[in-house]
Amino acid sequence: MNARTPIEQPIETDALIIGAGPVGLFQVFELGLLEIKAHIIDSLAHPGGQCMELYPDKPIYDIPAVPVCTGQELTDKLLQQIEPFGATFHLGQEVVEVIPQADGRHLVATSKGTQFLARTIFIAGGVGSFQPRTLRVDGLDRFEGTQVFYRVKKPTDFAGKNLVILGGGDSALDWALNFVQPGPQQAESVVLVHRRDAFRAAPASVAKMREHCAAMEMQFEVGQVTGFQETDGRLSAVKVTGSDGVTRVMPCDAVLAFFGLSPKLGPIANWGIALDRKQIEVDTERFATNVPGIFAVGDINTYPGKKKLILSGFHEAALAAFAAAPLIFPDKRIHLQYTTTSPKLHQVLGVETPVFD
Repeated sequence: MNARTPIEQPIETDALIIGAGPVGLFQVFELGLLEIKAHIIDSLAHPGGQCMELYPDKPIYDIPAVPVCTGQELTDKLLQQIEPFGATFHLGQEVVEVIPQADGRHLVATSKGTQFLARTIFIAGGVGSFQPRTLRVDGLDRFEGTQVFYRVKKPTDFAGKNLVILGGGDSALDWALNFVQPGPQQAESVVLVHRRDAFRAAPASVAKMREHCAAMEMQFEVGQVTGFQETDGRLSAVKVTGSDGVTRVMPCDAVLAFFGLSPKLGPIANWGIALDRKQIEVDTERFATNVPGIFAVGDINTYPGKKKLILSGFHEAALAAFAAAPLIFPDKRIHLQYTTTSPKLHQVLGVETPVFD
């Protein structure tokens, strides 16, 4: 920060949520039911976390009472659910510093210079600050964002194109199958490239891919990208070297690479929080960390029996909210109430209390 830049007064808040994925959004809801307003920070430019970053259009089947929804639909529904609570979003910035204060609060600073004085902090950062593992071919990074991609934002952008898809996990197989299917997103051709003839993807997806290959509707090659060709400043082909040592040239309009994510805790590792293999240790009664006033929910935490499921994160968010309430309202008795029958919660939610005959 430039020394001449005036420092704004910190934003005072009872609750600060780090991470705007599904669990972070639901944390807003659980806090809201207890009349605790929250600010929420995320390094991404939009809410939804990994659901929106990695699979906005892929179906999710394990959300209670919702047989199927996409990452986009889940995010939209959660945003609708938390509307009554007026959370303030601070997107496109990362928390870089957390400093405990003498009064029990924490001074929090972001990469954009925003500062907060927070009574409680809820870390809901998924796997932390994550970056896709990239192709390590000299010069290929010049085409990133124009012809080389590590995520699919809009499938129809690839319609009618010759695609080379790299990877052996679910993302690579799912998108390869997606672009083979007839429809507005169908590609002209699809070549799937993986370093070996074994996959980490669902067996059904692998079987379907092999069916398409047998029908000559797509192609699978064992090998790795070792070079590329360009024509008039544009990527025109990639060179794939197989296990036999032979290098084959594969013409393409775009390359989609799905090598997984490289999770990075980033500054969280320097906040004095107890960690276990880059995950935050919490208890299972309050989902509190070893630092008073700081809680961790969702995929970023760890405890005996931990399961990295969205529904588990929802449960954790509820207990963390109840554990934080006495810190925020030390003189108030916190009662468990039910949204079905509580007039108080109906008032908080902005809905009418039903009258039963």
